[in-house]
Amino acid sequence: MHETTWFIVVGGVFVFMGIAATSLKRLPCSAAMFYLGIGFACGPAGLGLLNLDIAGDGHVLRMLTEVALLVSLFAIGLRLRVPLFDALWSLPLRLGFLAMIVTVSILMLFGVYVLHLGWGPALLLAAILAPTDPVLAHDVQVQDPGDVDLVRFSLSGEGGLNDGIALPFAVLGLALCAGHSSDTRDVLDWSFAGRTAWGVVGAIAVGGGLGWATTHGVAWLRSRHAQALGLEGFFALGLIVLSYGVAQRASTFGFLATFAAGVAMRGVEHRASRGQLPRETIGKVDSEDVVATASDPRKVHAFMAESVLGFTIELERIAEMAMMMLVGNVLSTLHVPLFTWQGIALSVVLFVLARPVAVELSLAGSSASPAQRRLMSWFGIRGIGSFYYLTYALEHGSPTVIMPLVPLALAVVTASVVVHGISATPLMNWYHRLRRDEQ
Repeated sequence: MHETTWFIVVGGVFVFMGIAATSLKRLPCSAAMFYLGIGFACGPAGLGLLNLDIAGDGHVLRMLTEVALLVSLFAIGLRLRVPLFDALWSLPLRLGFLAMIVTVSILMLFGVYVLHLGWGPALLLAAILAPTDPVLAHDVQVQDPGDVDLVRFSLSGEGGLNDGIALPFAVLGLALCAGHSSDTRDVLDWSFAGRTAWGVVGAIAVGGGLGWATTHGVAWLRSRHAQALGLEGFFALGLIVLSYGVAQRASTFGFLATFAAGVAMRGVEHRASRGQLPRETIGKVDSEDVVATASDPRKVHAFMAESVLGFTIELERIAEMAMMMLVGNVLSTLHVPLFTWQGIALSVVLFVLARPVAVELSLAGSSASPAQRRLMSWFGIRGIGSFYYLTYALEHGSPTVIMPLVPLALAVVTASVVVHGISATPLMNWYHRLRRDEQ
């Protein structure tokens, strides 16, 4: 009965979201809010179908979250169809690096002087909450490869960058939590900055190189020899896993490499299409002879990139559902209160102080208008990325040190899912009207 009930619940959720997805886009709510509630209802407080313990099941949760992030990061990279040296890239780079540093600094100081945490736990908590979410932020991200709106492009690029860049802060926080052990000395030596720099530069080189080489290779096989046709999903998953694995083996940041692989694939398509949108390059596809389009030298890059993007977007939606249900279930198994004054205060400080200050400082002198900066300040969505680093910390740190941080981090994630989910649709509608009036 237990297994059968699971089939009914999961199947019902899939069917419901397939039918209701269009309606939800017009409502002040997000799919993540529904998934979170369903996951909670499946826990001990409801149907009792699943009882996940974040400490005992942390390794499995970390692996599942890792996979979800990889798919989403690659999909984001594929959406960003702007030349690498375009000035538009400066905004996500500022948000991904500078805003990350400012956010970590503010949250760490708040953790020490208000929450009375040690410097190690405070830095670790700040690192967990600093990255914006690439999975839950799709309502405010680039929707298609032709979208170069400054707000959506900046938020998308930031989400692609800072999940990888948060890693050295988390490692440093874990080292400080360990006190004066040999692990702490290994991390805090003079070469830490060098390893961090290599982690960023090496990840971009590995992911970008693999994305460029494999995309050109498959396109050459298709256009010259009519080989390697179809199964774009296999190619997408292979490139995601390969770029992550090679980057990890090279001691670089795997999340950043996967994002770079998606950007590289889109960059190859953009150059091959010579300024045309992918749909314009592809034109009409004969359903009875798709191979003719897939192997056409003028269309092969656009067809491949769009096919891979469609596949990864579907995976991204499934990953969002699965992960938010798991987070909801973890919430139902917590043995401590979620929304204490500390969790509420931390959420408020992050949303109305740390994030706005970080955006304003990092975008000083940029082309973003005041209205665009305010939107980017508000949509610093926290979710799966923060949950990943929370499980990462539990796996690599002392449970007695990390467990007190769990309700704080999950309170912020839950608050973000609700308040940002409610506000995304009306605020983005307001922004679209504002842009139309300006034109």
